[in-house]
Amino acid sequence: MTVLPEASGPDRIVALDPEGMRARLTEALGIYVSAMRYPPSAVHQRASTWMSHISRPGWRAVAALRGEDMVGVAYGYLGGSGQWWYEQVLRGLTGTGEHQAAAEWLADYFELTELHVSPAAQGRGTGERLLRALLGDLPCSRVLLSTPEGPSRAWRLYRRMGFEDVLRHHRFAGDPRPFAVLGRALPI
Repeated sequence: MTVLPEASGPDRIVALDPEGMRARLTEALGIYVSAMRYPPSAVHQRASTWMSHISRPGWRAVAALRGEDMVGVAYGYLGGSGQWWYEQVLRGLTGTGEHQAAAEWLADYFELTELHVSPAAQGRGTGERLLRALLGDLPCSRVLLSTPEGPSRAWRLYRRMGFEDVLRHHRFAGDPRPFAVLGRALPI
């Protein structure tokens, strides 16, 4: 693990290489489940997906550590045609007649796949620090993410960081909740 320059504050932000993510996967998925309010069984369902993402072009990950305990995690990769999320968002945008928006947003982007902070550690700037560390020096012009609709700390973070609406009230296959797809130009 490499400690990143923005390492001040209560938590250290470290870069995770693929081996580091594999070694801390259970811990990272525990944060994901608690932050998203999913049932504990979701850990087993998501483990293989998270591991398969490691091989995607441009994959990178960061973690927030308090002592040696992980309190936050974020990762993503370069998005593109043929990936599940890309196809879901393309379907949503073109289904609403937003062909121009689809062409622009999906042409050259980094997919912020996951960003989660343990509920007990939220409200201390950790999410913003993870976001800035993950998105620094990316070789693309935009970043896209999806987040459940409704007021939350995540929404406030993304709005504060300049993310705008790309697609609202979208239903991804496998999750009954409505999601928003948000994006912004890079760099931050």
